Amino acid sequence: MPNETPHHPGARGRKRIKDPMLESIKELGVPQSPQAPQEQVSNIHCLTIVGQIEGHLLLPPQNKTTKYEHIIPQLIAVEQNPQIEGLLIILNTVGGDVEAGLAIAEMIDGLSKPTVSIVLGGGHSIGVPIAVAADYSFIAETATMTIHPIRLTGLVIGVPQTYEYLDKMQDRVIHFVEKHSRIPQEKLRSLMFQTGDLARDIGTVLVGVDAVNCGLINEVGSLAPAVKKLKELIRIQKNEGRPLQ
Repeated sequence: MPNETPHHPGARGRKRIKDPMLESIKELGVPQSPQAPQEQVSNIHCLTIVGQIEGHLLLPPQNKTTKYEHIIPQLIAVEQNPQIEGLLIILNTVGGDVEAGLAIAEMIDGLSKPTVSIVLGGGHSIGVPIAVAADYSFIAETATMTIHPIRLTGLVIGVPQTYEYLDKMQDRVIHFVEKHSRIPQEKLRSLMFQTGDLARDIGTVLVGVDAVNCGLINEVGSLAPAVKKLKELIRIQKNEGRPLQ
């Protein structure tokens, strides 16, 4: 007769009790994950955008992806939840689907609650509009951002309409970044079409302070200053009683 549980041979109807510490070690590699006290509920929601931003097509399972159909409902919930007063966006992305990335950026820009973004590791390609969509943006000293023209992969029909579509999509990205940062459009275009910085492509890699100096990102910093800034924006909004402009 087969054993019902590994610890009590022959026992029936007993459920195996999971050890919270073992589960935490298995999932997170630590004996206990840090948590806020029971009576303290955070008024800040953290949104993480990592890997490649997945759009209308599924990427291979070995790719680390952020699915826009997962992000958009979170943003709607943040807007509707009265207990959430601010949004912290963590970015470490190589880019991905242009329309999906722009959709996420537009949703972040449309929130009535204060938002702060941090670029850690990388905020490349379509990750740039997402980073600047927040009310205030940070970049880690060692983080990078790649600015390059829009490219399509796969079979492309070489007709004038295709190039017009690419130009219009590229203009959408440029206008959005220009509107939500301090970088002039001429400077952004020159960085986008610059040759020499990337070995086999055209574009520019900005590292930490370079992204701040050109007006793309507001400040060099990581977690502590970002949380401090977000709390400051929340306090300002409460005092003024209206969404930040």
